[in-house]
Amino acid sequence: MADQVWVRLADGRIYEAEWMVGTSQSDVGLLKLKSKPGEKFPAARFAADDDLMLGETVLALGNPFGLGGSVSRGILSSKNRRPPAADAPLEMADWLQTDAAMNPGNSGGPLIDLRGEVIGINVAVFREGQGIGFAIPIKRVSEAVAEIFTPETLKELWFGARFQAGTNCLVVHEVQPGSPAEKGGLRVGDAVLRLNGKTMRNLIELTREVVGAGEPHEVNLLVQRGAERRAVAVNLVAEKSVFNAGLVRQKLGLTLQSVTPALVESLHLPDAAGLVVADVDPRSPAAEAGLQTGYMIRTCESLPASDIRRVAKIVYGKKKGQKVTLEVLIQRRRGQFIEYRSGAVEVAVR
Repeated sequence: MADQVWVRLADGRIYEAEWMVGTSQSDVGLLKLKSKPGEKFPAARFAADDDLMLGETVLALGNPFGLGGSVSRGILSSKNRRPPAADAPLEMADWLQTDAAMNPGNSGGPLIDLRGEVIGINVAVFREGQGIGFAIPIKRVSEAVAEIFTPETLKELWFGARFQAGTNCLVVHEVQPGSPAEKGGLRVGDAVLRLNGKTMRNLIELTREVVGAGEPHEVNLLVQRGAERRAVAVNLVAEKSVFNAGLVRQKLGLTLQSVTPALVESLHLPDAAGLVVADVDPRSPAAEAGLQTGYMIRTCESLPASDIRRVAKIVYGKKKGQKVTLEVLIQRRRGQFIEYRSGAVEVAVR
C-alpha cells in the first residue's frame, strides 16, 4: 500500500487523499479527499444493476500513460466473462468485456454508457491480444461499497444487514440469519425512511448514524414495507462477542489460535501467515477430516485466514452439513530437517 496518495481532478485541482477501507476480493477501495470544510464534489451516477445490453456503446475513461482525460469508445461484448487466471490475479468471475482501448493508467477509471452512468470500473487488459479489456461490473462495485459501509467494517459492531448502494432509496439488500437486524425485525426489501428520527440521504450518512459512538447500542428505524410503515429497533453487539474461537469450535470442533512470534519460533513455523490449530475435539468434523494440533490454517474458502473473526464469519454463514474448505500447512520432521506440505481439507459444519 502506498504511503501517500494524491488525487488530481480534471480541472487541475490536487488533493491529498486518506485511505479509508477496501476489500481485496473486489479490488474496490475507498479514499477520502482532504478538502476544505464544506467543499462539495459532483458525483458520478451508478447505472442500475444488470442494466446492460450486449453490443451497446461504452466509453472507457482514465489516465493512460499520464494523458489525463482520455476517452476511448467500444462495444460491450460480454457481461460475464471469466478471464484466464494468468491475466486475472483477483480471479473475479463475471467481468464485463469491451473492445474500448485500455492501457496502463486506465485501471480504476470508469466504464460508462451513453447516458453517462457508470456501468463498471476498468481493471485489466488481455495482454496477448488487442481490443480485449475487462471491467468490474457496477453490481459488484455496489456490493463492495455496501460491504465497506457497514458497522462491521467500520467499528466491528454486528448489525447484520446490508443496504443497496448507488440508489436514491436506501433499501435493505441482505439480512444475516440470527443477526441483530433479523432479531429486530428488519427484512430484505425494507426501504429506510428515517433512522433515529433523521432522514438519511445516502449510505454514508446511514452507516455513520448506525455506528454512532462505536459501542453496542440500539438504533431505531422507520421502514416502508409494501404498503405499510413499520418501526424497527436493532440492538448492535460487538462482533467479537459472536464471531470468535468459540463459534469455530462449536461448528467445526476446532480450536484456533492466532500466531505470535513466540509461537512461530516454538513450532518452527515458516512464517506467521495464518492460524494454528491449538486443539481438535474427538469425533468432531475437524477430527474426521484429519486435522491435528499444530497444523496451520492458511486460507478459509480461498480467503486468507488472517484472524479468527474472519474464519468465524465464514463458518457462521454455512448451514449444517455444508463444508468449509481449508488450506492447511503440515510440518513433518525427517531427521534433522523439517518438511512442510500444504493441501486442502474439507470440514463439515455441525
